[in-house]
Amino acid sequence: MPTSPTATSTPSWTVGRVTVHRIDEVALPPATGPWLLPDATPEVVTAQDWLHPHFAGQDGILHIASHSFAFVVNGLRVLVDTGIGNGKERANPAWHNLRTDFLERLTAAGFPPDSVDLVILTHLHADHVGWNTRQENGEWVPTFPNARYLTSRAEREFWATYDMEEAREQMFRDSVIPVEQAGLLSTVDVPHRGAEIAPGVRLIPTPGHTPGHVAVELTSQGQTALISGDCVHHPVQLAHPVIGACVDIDPRQSEATRRKLLGSLAGADTLLLGTHFAPPTAGRVVAHADAYRLEPVPAS
Repeated sequence: MPTSPTATSTPSWTVGRVTVHRIDEVALPPATGPWLLPDATPEVVTAQDWLHPHFAGQDGILHIASHSFAFVVNGLRVLVDTGIGNGKERANPAWHNLRTDFLERLTAAGFPPDSVDLVILTHLHADHVGWNTRQENGEWVPTFPNARYLTSRAEREFWATYDMEEAREQMFRDSVIPVEQAGLLSTVDVPHRGAEIAPGVRLIPTPGHTPGHVAVELTSQGQTALISGDCVHHPVQLAHPVIGACVDIDPRQSEATRRKLLGSLAGADTLLLGTHFAPPTAGRVVAHADAYRLEPVPAS
């Protein structure tokens, strides 16, 4: 059973004038790694000494987490992805009927739900949209009633015509459709050069995991950070960009996106914030052997 983190402080990183907070939800169970990234075998993982102890155990089991990121830029209060959510009926037992203190953590970080102005959804998977809604009087209602929820137009249009299995339909019924019915969900075209959605906040197209997947680039005073979403699930993919997720819609595109992104980050000063990276979560991409590794940047 996944467990909610016990620390009471909110880890954060400074990017120019902006403070990016990590809002913890759950540390996912050991079985997540072999299911999600089946080619990341214990032999592959243990061969990368730098993954231990933060990102993998000595046994080669990957450490994977679920969290969101929150920040204020030019007065705009932004939340990137909303995790798994509480009380959701899910086929994945690690996500089913959670009871975490995510909203309390978000509030403690200075972002009570009513104060959030913008919710950016990197893509529409169950572990990224769950806190879009919460249950009130037996109904799923928007958790952030004063926010604009935003995803790429390509993402929403893809799922509108996709032949969904029941589990995915359930997720849309409880976590996407109620936001749309409340008139809070917007979509935006994201061209290859990206789309600036607010001063210093740009959506970067990173397709493959899903067709409309985006990463979120944050720039302030010459400093830059990139929130990955699921174009990179785990740092082991820096060492082996060929490793993809079992749920990638287009595995070949996903690999191409990952290689291009990592190549652009290698040696740059950009802070990579992994949406599923276990603590310390953030780091800079550096060349290593014939690929890359993550040089961790601890939270403050």
